[in-house]
Amino acid sequence: MNNRRKLLIALGAGALAAPLTSFAQQKGKVWRIGFLSAAAASGLAPRMEALRAGLRDLGYVEGKNLVIEFRRAEGYYERLPELAAELVRLKVDVIVTAGPPAILAAKQATTTIPIVMATSADPVALGFVASLARPGGNVTGMASFGPEGAAKRLELLQDAFPRTRQVAVLLNPGNPGNIKLMLPAMEATAKSLKLELQPFGVRGPGDLDSAFAAMAERRIDAVVILDDAVLIANFGPIAKLAAKMRLPSVGPSGLAEAGGLMAYEANRRETYRRAAYFVDRILKGAKPADLPVEQATRFETVLNQKTAKALGLQFPQAVLARADRVIE
Repeated sequence: MNNRRKLLIALGAGALAAPLTSFAQQKGKVWRIGFLSAAAASGLAPRMEALRAGLRDLGYVEGKNLVIEFRRAEGYYERLPELAAELVRLKVDVIVTAGPPAILAAKQATTTIPIVMATSADPVALGFVASLARPGGNVTGMASFGPEGAAKRLELLQDAFPRTRQVAVLLNPGNPGNIKLMLPAMEATAKSLKLELQPFGVRGPGDLDSAFAAMAERRIDAVVILDDAVLIANFGPIAKLAAKMRLPSVGPSGLAEAGGLMAYEANRRETYRRAAYFVDRILKGAKPADLPVEQATRFETVLNQKTAKALGLQFPQAVLARADRVIE
């Protein structure tokens, strides 16, 4: 075999080997996802399992081709910027997060690492994306009807207990979604339902006792809890305080399981599971700017009969009939 023919064979073999090697390296890659949360781990367990299940369905398994770097603020929002910066320094491939405070911290920490929202109240109004159809920038994912859901809780409350008039709204003043979106939506609905809203701010668990003491002084009839990491992490204490004051309570998914009276919300397990789709598309080369934000499609109403009996209350049959779950 002459030298020219040997050279051509060698070049041909090299050309074939290069793509195969590249494919093998891509197939054997271990992806690193950052998860940034304002909440504690205990309040996120069911949602994280839904995210993991979604990733497994798409071929991503922790310990094999996936590592998840968790950074949780445990309800201390002021920690979020540094936790987001840590994930950026780790050079994660994608940051998954949820809720306005954590999304904002991630967005401020990086303009290049893709950010997937597992859920967010109106990301357009909050400035996270340019539009749902064409997000622009490095943020995409799932949007929930947070303001509408908060307003719907008022309707559920009045349907269940028509004599309700004075309604406390438990919110976190440090959460822009609570102040800019949910409270205004509730105020508009309250006006049409002839309810009077009284906001009570809670920045941490230490504020709960004083907030409920103030409700007692103002002769509150019921309390609505807004979507917020601090409040979600304290559903147990909130439910106990509401029960102690014999107040009907309604809030996000999980409140009824913790002993609250009612819950209404988008199905968070579904939005977290669907977030895995966005992660997969991005890891396969899609740009967040080109992936339309999707909106939650399933909502659930949960009623706690045990709590109702303890409070001496009875749900109307029409309200029971439309419940997705009833806790006996």
